[in-house]
Amino acid sequence: MRIVVSGTHASGKSTLISDFALRHPDFTVLPDPFDLIDEAWDQPSETAFARQLRVAAQRLAPDEVAGNVIAERGPLDFLAYMLALHEVTGAPGSSELIERSAIVTAEALAHVDLLVVLPLDSADAIDVGADEDPELRSAMNDVLMELVDDPDLVGSRLKVAEVVGSPSDRLRQLEALVSES
Repeated sequence: MRIVVSGTHASGKSTLISDFALRHPDFTVLPDPFDLIDEAWDQPSETAFARQLRVAAQRLAPDEVAGNVIAERGPLDFLAYMLALHEVTGAPGSSELIERSAIVTAEALAHVDLLVVLPLDSADAIDVGADEDPELRSAMNDVLMELVDDPDLVGSRLKVAEVVGSPSDRLRQLEALVSES
């Protein structure tokens, strides 16, 4: 089974994956692509997000990692970040890069069985400081929630599920989704 956990920064992805991995050691954990790229991070940029999108997509290929996989972030996250960045800054982006990124995203998601989305939840909010760019965080969340409904990106086979609530609630929901599959 191939699972991707998606959500904006500081939405609880790492906690959910860590808790799940402790109880399911048969799953290989793929870390956030941001952690895999040796790049200075001064300001978010379209180029940095596109690079992370490529890494996220590449590692979802069936021949990259065999067996059960749970990945922190997928290419859909970075496509959402690219679109949200343009929304927040008002700067025009490269429509060609966005189009190529959407194609790469759709192709990669064809290899995923379950897309778990962690929307920002005001009932169980995670406080973030100004250094976490709350405007981009919120905009990415909104864009991501729109993209998960786009059949051209997620296809018709991929199961998409939003999980909400406390960390233990989210873990129970994820485990139920895995047992249903």
